[in-house]
This record gives sequence, structure tokens and C-alpha cells, in this order.
Amino acid sequence: MDIESTDYRKEVTQRLQQAGVSPTQQRMEIAQILFARPQHLSAEQVLNIVNAQGPVVSKATVYNTLGLFARKGLVREVIVDPTKVFYDSNTSEHHHFYNVDTGNLTDIEPHSLKLESMPTLPDGTQAEGVDVIIRVRHSS
Repeated sequence: MDIESTDYRKEVTQRLQQAGVSPTQQRMEIAQILFARPQHLSAEQVLNIVNAQGPVVSKATVYNTLGLFARKGLVREVIVDPTKVFYDSNTSEHHHFYNVDTGNLTDIEPHSLKLESMPTLPDGTQAEGVDVIIRVRHSS
């Protein structure tokens, strides 16, 4: 979809409002990039894309907005290591391959990986989800 179109902007505005997020100009800029297609972007990538397209958005605004979007269920936060977080526009249940050589994160279809059973959960808790990240590297 053309991210510059009026219809796309309306769709993004509605998506934010339905999640209880006020559609400020900066949030709209970030959301339009994230929701344009299924993708995995780091905060730095979002910052670079947003700032290449127009008015400068601060690093803090990008990080705060991505955190808000993750809390509201608009994106999934995928932590591949303590220093690398991706924001996944595909919020459906699925898993990932993380290529440690290239830094690329790609989807694994949910039916491709089957968990036969779950461990017993600690008392007073319930499962919120299962995130599997398979780390790969190029073979020598």
C-alpha cells in the first residue's frame, strides 16, 4: 500500500485509536513505516527511515513510541540479544530465525515448529506466549 495515500493514513490513524494510542504526527510517521508491510526493524532503523523522509524525530521519541506500540500490542518486541531488539509488525503467533552474521531476523511460520508440551508454570501464573528464536550463521 502507498504510505503516502490518504486511505493508508486513515487506516493507520484508526489502528492507533483502536489500540488507545493518540495519533500524534510523530507517532503517525513511525506507525506508517512499521505497518507498511510485515517487517522487523530496530529502533535505529526506524529512526533513520523516519528522519530521511521529513521532519526530524528525536531518538527518545522513537524509542518511547516503539515501547508504547509494543505495550499496546501494535508491534511485537523481539529481543535477540541484550543489545539488539527488533519491532515486528506481524503480531500473530510465529517464531524467528536470527542470522548472527548478517543481523537479519526472518519469520518462521507457526506450523513449522511444534512444541509437544509446556513445562509446569509457576503457581499463580499463566502463559502469555512462547517466543522461539533460532540463531543461525553461515556455514564455513
